[in-house]
Amino acid sequence: MNQRKSAKQPYAMKGVNLLFGIDTEAVDQPDNVQFIPLKDIELPPRQPRRYFDPQKQASLVESIREHGILQPLIVRPSPQEKGKYELVAGERRYRAGMTLELEIAPVIVRPLTDEQACLFALLENLQREDLNPVEETEAIVQLLESKLQISVEQITNLLSSAANKDRQSVNNVIHSEQWQELEAIFTALGKFTPNSFRVNRLPLLKLPETILNSLREGKIEYTKAKAITQVKNEGKREDLLQQAIKENLSLSQIKERIINFNSQKNNTSSLSPQKTLSNTYQRLKQSQLWKKNPKKWQKLQTLLQKIEALIDDDEEKIL
Repeated sequence: MNQRKSAKQPYAMKGVNLLFGIDTEAVDQPDNVQFIPLKDIELPPRQPRRYFDPQKQASLVESIREHGILQPLIVRPSPQEKGKYELVAGERRYRAGMTLELEIAPVIVRPLTDEQACLFALLENLQREDLNPVEETEAIVQLLESKLQISVEQITNLLSSAANKDRQSVNNVIHSEQWQELEAIFTALGKFTPNSFRVNRLPLLKLPETILNSLREGKIEYTKAKAITQVKNEGKREDLLQQAIKENLSLSQIKERIINFNSQKNNTSSLSPQKTLSNTYQRLKQSQLWKKNPKKWQKLQTLLQKIEALIDDDEEKIL
């Protein structure tokens, strides 16, 4: 695996770097590289990257085992402990080095503040070509949070206000200093407009956790995940998600199963009692709640006891 950055980058990062006053390209100079003990480097409390593909990480470990760490880690003097360093960029290489128990690593030390370190890590993260939609969305949101000093909820409100039908409200927003700054960030990134980000990406952060994790781990594509969220029944949605991953279902196949599910749901009232009981039994058997969701299985057992009590009561009346 090539450890060096590809020349092809998903964003015009030079413009972004200049906008934030941080030049991520200027640090990668041979004259600035020094070697320090890997044990003296600690991870920061908040890292923009959350998921590491096990296969890619294993491949990187083998590459570093053979060639060593070719691209220096970016660190800063630790704000907590003198003589130690905090990692700013290069967590995959750092983890691979720790796996191999390397004694020293090439680094470039930069005297960054907390805010600069966070921004630098986010900008480095956005330059990755394998960035999935969830990681990309989260990185951009963190970038906006850090630069504008507002929460995710305030970012959402700001973007929604600009899409308001009331022209006066829109004018008030888009002429504000905060909006000008937000628009400058999206212009520098060059991939989204504020509105396209609001419509196509912000809804990602509201997806059910299991779907969000599958997206983050690259197990399923965004369009497929978005379709699966149309299923409101949690158990059925989870089943469809697992089927889509395991069987590598196409988007059309997923939509077809959703239609069939909705059709079955709508036709339930017209089924005979025998068919209804049979369908319910089959669904319970397939769901395997006793394995997948013990809490729901306990609730189901309570319901079954109530059903048995109703049957017993009815039998006593007949007798």
